Amino acid sequence: MGVGVEGCTKCIKYMLFFFNFIFWLAGCVILGVSLWLRHDSKTSSLLDLRFEGTEPPTTFYVSVYILIAVGAVMMFVGFLGCYGAIQESQCLLGTFFACLVILFACEVAAGIWGFMNKDKISKEVISFYDSAYDKGTGFSSERNDQQQAVASVLKVFHETLNCCGKGSFISFAESWLTDVCPGDLKLKAVNCHSKIKEFFSEKIYLIGIAALVVAVIMIFEMIFSMVLCCGIRNSPVY
Repeated sequence: MGVGVEGCTKCIKYMLFFFNFIFWLAGCVILGVSLWLRHDSKTSSLLDLRFEGTEPPTTFYVSVYILIAVGAVMMFVGFLGCYGAIQESQCLLGTFFACLVILFACEVAAGIWGFMNKDKISKEVISFYDSAYDKGTGFSSERNDQQQAVASVLKVFHETLNCCGKGSFISFAESWLTDVCPGDLKLKAVNCHSKIKEFFSEKIYLIGIAALVVAVIMIFEMIFSMVLCCGIRNSPVY
């Protein structure tokens, strides 16, 4: 039985272990952040609404579920890399490298898809908001069950995003909005369209930063795992 790698290869072994530990932690962070995004009270209050049989878009939740899966896989792959580096196992390191290549390819594909559809979520939510808003403007001053349903949907939007209406002012035809707007916005409109875009842009920006950090770590890990694999194969002690 050999005594293990020496010199620079041994240094790479511990660097790979360190990066894998960071990768495992990154998986924990992504899993935690994605679970927070899924159960965030503001996000849930907007995306769990129902109005006349229609629902807000599920695109955001689909992205979050993908992140949850990615975080769990990263934790497993990070553990595999740590164990493979310490044990100096070519089989484990080869499996680890293959998993990294697949993950990296998936991340690049997801990044391209996300960039191409970065405005889709906010547009779909805005469309859902507008359908309820336009329905409300067509009601008479008398209250009924349908108007109450519209008011409850709009009130969630307005209180969650601290906005009121979809223009820069409230016209006479939209005076009913004062009943479903936050107290400090009853006399002036704060465009809900811009607030919706801002709300989801912040979430996507957070996801983008996490993905970039993980991609950089993965590149270093792929390099180190191959160097260590070659070092183990060429080591005279085996």
